[in-house]
Amino acid sequence: MSTLTGPTRDHLDWPFFGPQHRAVAERLDAFAASGALASVDHHDTDNACRNLVKRLGEAGLLGLATGDAGNAAIDSRSVCLARETLAWHDGLADFAFAMQGLGTGAIGLSGSDELKAAVLPKVTSGEWISAFALSEKEAGSDVAAMACAGREDGDSYVLDGEKTWISNGGIADVYTVFARTGEAPGTRGISAFVVFADDPGFSIIERIDVIAPHPLATIRFDGCRIPASRRLGAPGEGFKIAMRTLDIFRASVAAAAIGFARRALDEALAHAKSRKMFGATLSDLQLTQAALGDMATGIDAAALLTYRAAWRRDVQKLPTTKEAAMAKMTATETAQSVIDRAVQLFGGRGVRTGEIVESLYREIRALRIYEGATEVQKLIVARELMKAG
Repeated sequence: MSTLTGPTRDHLDWPFFGPQHRAVAERLDAFAASGALASVDHHDTDNACRNLVKRLGEAGLLGLATGDAGNAAIDSRSVCLARETLAWHDGLADFAFAMQGLGTGAIGLSGSDELKAAVLPKVTSGEWISAFALSEKEAGSDVAAMACAGREDGDSYVLDGEKTWISNGGIADVYTVFARTGEAPGTRGISAFVVFADDPGFSIIERIDVIAPHPLATIRFDGCRIPASRRLGAPGEGFKIAMRTLDIFRASVAAAAIGFARRALDEALAHAKSRKMFGATLSDLQLTQAALGDMATGIDAAALLTYRAAWRRDVQKLPTTKEAAMAKMTATETAQSVIDRAVQLFGGRGVRTGEIVESLYREIRALRIYEGATEVQKLIVARELMKAG
């Protein structure tokens, strides 16, 4: 049983942060220390996610992800700190927090005042759960292959098709949905819409189980008619809106990976200091010390890339497509390596169900894929380099 109480905060002394970020960290630490996370029963994933969203909302923390219900700009460094902290404590809590921002980010960016007022306060309070519906079976990394379609019909749009791998699918109240509307070929003919779970023609056709339990589903639209006022932005701007939303939150995926990695290092260090071996402790062995040194260095390198990307967006107000891709790629790959080393240091205990490092091993794997797989991040970085050249 782990006796660790929370992550270290040494990196808050880095020049990327101000007093407001230390205050955010204190709020997060107090929330975790209150038992609000530890007391949630994770055996029923759907209910656990609902409870976590509710508790995060009641604590006023979801406003970090929604820009205070659209009343303020989203501060990327605060979102990253929140995800890093929550991931250290509880992977599902990190997921619950992040999806409230990702699911409504496009509404905050491009929704009408009426739509923002109808959705964002309820998501920020934790009353509603949100989802981001972009991926399809044949259109994951290749968004241009999207087949889900939306046709204009008077003062409405009619949606037909399917989306899959939708986080919060099956429990969300509101979905940001991207559909092909045909204004131009490829990604230039995609528009964004807001769909509510009770809209006629909307249904959940499959729940998806994964190695680290999260609410996931395949959703379907069969003649799903929605008012044209629920379109986000202009016709054909959906891909641009999706990428702007992902650019806001992509660095935060890196921060979540750092949270997982920091927890793995903390657990490994505590274990190595206490594990008796060969008349000493595991931490006395040079191979162990070398592993711990590699783990700590990798985490700091990934964190520097992550908070550079967030700082560049917050302070310099510059595009972070390349920087966020570098951070996401480096942090998720590094975290996978760090967690694997932690499992190895734990030996047989490391693969036992219920151990923290075993849970982390399952949690980290998806982060190397979602919101752009590592291979896609490499292509993004190369594309941005060639643009600059």
